[in-house]
Amino acid sequence: MIVWGGGFTGLNTGGRYNPGTDSWTATSTNNAPTARYGHTAVWSGSELIVWGGTGGSPSGLNTGGRYNPGTDSWTATSTTNAPAGRFYHTAIWSGSEMIVWGGSPDPNIYVNSLERQ
Repeated sequence: MIVWGGGFTGLNTGGRYNPGTDSWTATSTNNAPTARYGHTAVWSGSELIVWGGTGGSPSGLNTGGRYNPGTDSWTATSTTNAPAGRFYHTAIWSGSEMIVWGGSPDPNIYVNSLERQ
């Protein structure tokens, strides 16, 4: 299991849990996305993809990162044609892409759009 980010003001740290050894290992913070909460994360089969959320400002983020646990490294997601920034959205992995639904670009607006990343 891999967890990353969250908290009341946003974090940019995480950890990998190994149930076989009942132990945690911190994920690298080099090139990790900026601190955030209200984001989504999906597993692609080889990478954890983190996207969106908010860093404490009233605006949603349209940035994210791909974490490779084999190399303990982060790569930024592209912002080219990225969905509008949002938080508290839903995301799934389709088998080939991350699909993002709904969310809020700021505390007073909710969107009902479907986006593919």
